[in-house]
Parts: sequence; C-alpha cells; structure tokens
Amino acid sequence: FMAPDFSTAATTSLTNITDRFELDNGQRDNFYDIGRIKLKTGELTPTGRLLINFDFFQHGAGDFFDVDSYDALVVPGGFKNYGYYKDAFNEEFLSLIREFRSKNKIITSVCVGALPIAKSGILKNKNATTYNQTEYRQILKNNGVVVSNEQIVIDDNLITSNGPSTAVEVAFILLKRLTSKENTLQVRKLMGF
Repeated sequence: FMAPDFSTAATTSLTNITDRFELDNGQRDNFYDIGRIKLKTGELTPTGRLLINFDFFQHGAGDFFDVDSYDALVVPGGFKNYGYYKDAFNEEFLSLIREFRSKNKIITSVCVGALPIAKSGILKNKNATTYNQTEYRQILKNNGVVVSNEQIVIDDNLITSNGPSTAVEVAFILLKRLTSKENTLQVRKLMGF
C-alpha cells in the first residue's frame, strides 16, 4: 500500500500497488537468501511511503519445512532469563532435532545449545559439552550424556561446544564437514584467521 507522499504513514486503506512489484521470497535451489520486493519493469516508482504486509509460514508437521532441504542443524545458546528454554525445550523443536538425527544430519550447538539436543534424547551415551556451569552440565548428565571438559566435542555427527568463544571454531568445523578442508582453509585465510 502506498501513502500519498513521504510525510504520511501508509495504511491498508490507501492505494494498493501490489501489482507493480514482483516478490522474491528468497528461496533458492540450495539456500535461502534475503526476501525482497522488486519494481516490475515499466511500472511507476512509488511516490509515497510503502506499507508491506506479508504472510509467513511457520514450521508445522512438515507442511512447509523439509529436513531433507538442509545438511545440518545449528542450535545456538541463549539466556534463560529471556525465555530461551521455552522455545528450546518446545516438543516441536525437540522433534525436529530427532528428525535431523534420524537422517544422520550434522547437528551442532554452541554453549547451552547442547541442552535441547540432550533433552531430545539423541545425546544419550554420547560425549558432549556445554557452558561450564554446574546447572547446565547437570542437565546433560540427567539426560544420559557423557559430559566432557573439552571446549569442543565431536561425537559422530554431533558437535557441541562450551561457550560463545567457540562459535567461530565450531563454524569452521561445520564448514569443513559440509565442504572441504581446502575450502575451509581458504575461508579462514580470507577472514584473517
């Protein structure tokens, strides 16, 4: 929707100019890019502020999300005071972790990202690590994990690390597994590592 000028906020009751644009949702054959709208060739350029309403899909029972479209799952850590566990321990997410494991996909975590992986059950009797605090290490133990003091632990296709400071190294390990040692060395060099 387009406002009559740039000093007026656009609302849904104003001019609908949807037909002037093409939607690029960002989906590519091998990755997801940034979604954008693009003015169609020959269409008039907007002369006022735009309001863009969009619908999005949420993962649900395989309707729009397919594990086979991904080579790996990366679970970042978070803060319990900001609701991390509400999302991380959600049964739908735990089920997603199990599905990645059932297809032998790489699963990686940074910091307390290991906790939902453990809660999903796939780390039982596996070596893993998490943030070096008794509370978090106990959650791993309670889920049958063999807790390690190493900064980064690799057990099969499961990669866990003990804190945010390991994130870059974990990314390089994942890159090497997904591409090659040569590619990883080149990226390290280009990034100044």
